Amino acid sequence: MTPTAGGYSRLDDPEEDAMETTVRDVMTRQPVTCEVSTTIEAAARLMRDHDIGDVLVCDGETLRGIVTDRDIVVRCIAGGVDPSRSTLGDVCTGGVLAVGPDTTTDDAARTMRESAIRRLPVVEGGRAIGIVSLGDLAVEHDPDSVLADISAAEPNL
Repeated sequence: MTPTAGGYSRLDDPEEDAMETTVRDVMTRQPVTCEVSTTIEAAARLMRDHDIGDVLVCDGETLRGIVTDRDIVVRCIAGGVDPSRSTLGDVCTGGVLAVGPDTTTDDAARTMRESAIRRLPVVEGGRAIGIVSLGDLAVEHDPDSVLADISAAEPNL
């Protein structure tokens, strides 16, 4: 891939075109999920313990939304909401865009760019099976970028 002003363009390599990378190849598998009834405080602890910035919010097996660490700060803490009493259902972003595992990374990147989102759940058969982030795509498409370096680095807890 070659960086361009609008994203990435493929080199003229027929072999690369035949083996296009899919979201399944780069996604984080087995994302941390929580029920809509989970308290915000419990979700924040899971984010800390797993060194992640989001949890997928489910109602049983069905994806209902996503909550990020920023959502917790902006919608909960700054809004005066008690994180020990309020649930993810109260603060999650619902109606999230999701992709299937066979979506190409180019299509996932385009979706993220057009929707101005940093994380994209991966759903198969209605169930969340992964999540792909801008960092995952940077590592795949531009491994020498600063974002790829940060994404690939070990956590500094």
